[in-house]
Amino acid sequence: MSRRRIGFWYRFAAFLVKPVLRIFFKRDWRGMGHIPADGGFITVVNHNSYLDPLSYAHYQYNTGRVPRFLAKNALFQHGLVGRFMRGTHQIPVYRETTDAADAYRAAVTAVREGECVAFYPEGTLTRDPNLWPMEGKTGAARVAMATRAPVIPVAQWGAHEAMPPYAKERRLRLFPRRTLVVVAGAPVDLSEFYDREPSVELLREVTDRIMDAITALLAEIRQETPPARRFVYRRAPGQPPVQPSPPVSPPDKEKAE
Repeated sequence: MSRRRIGFWYRFAAFLVKPVLRIFFKRDWRGMGHIPADGGFITVVNHNSYLDPLSYAHYQYNTGRVPRFLAKNALFQHGLVGRFMRGTHQIPVYRETTDAADAYRAAVTAVREGECVAFYPEGTLTRDPNLWPMEGKTGAARVAMATRAPVIPVAQWGAHEAMPPYAKERRLRLFPRRTLVVVAGAPVDLSEFYDREPSVELLREVTDRIMDAITALLAEIRQETPPARRFVYRRAPGQPPVQPSPPVSPPDKEKAE
């Protein structure tokens, strides 16, 4: 099977969300030609706002290849949101439980059956002080090594200006009208890793290669040089999240494919 059809729940979600995004935000979309027309693949996306999953989903929905996200199991338990998550066949992640491996198996199966599985490899909103991608987790690398499917890096920018990460009040700042930038890049070349012995070190190398690709795309968008070393986030139990300082934004652009 080359792809999953866009079902009722995805179309219903698009019917509700797309007009709102079009009214309140400008779009700068690039690289849609890198999204495969057929066959299974993986997308790896940076995360700097609670709003950016909507901008990325809008972008990819318009390519005709809808993503299946890996999302916290708790989201599947909440009323209408849970119904949408289940109806659109998103993949629940059970952290630190005996069911934790189920998400990996579901992701591998989905990719092998011709679908797109979307990863936020940082595992959470970035804690980097200037919102650059942090060190990634190895889930996307594991699925990539198991399936050898194309891995498409996606960088996005601008959603944080409307909804800053970890702000004390999660209020939307809709005016002035912001630009949501989403850019897909060429598949990450992982061929040199395929015939190597599986190991923790190998997964770390693959993950670093993936994060390098995302960071390079984001540097292009921002017209800035990323830090030489990625931020490594280790949060102790009960420790509040870091409050990132606002980064400098590049001049606003209006481009849409």
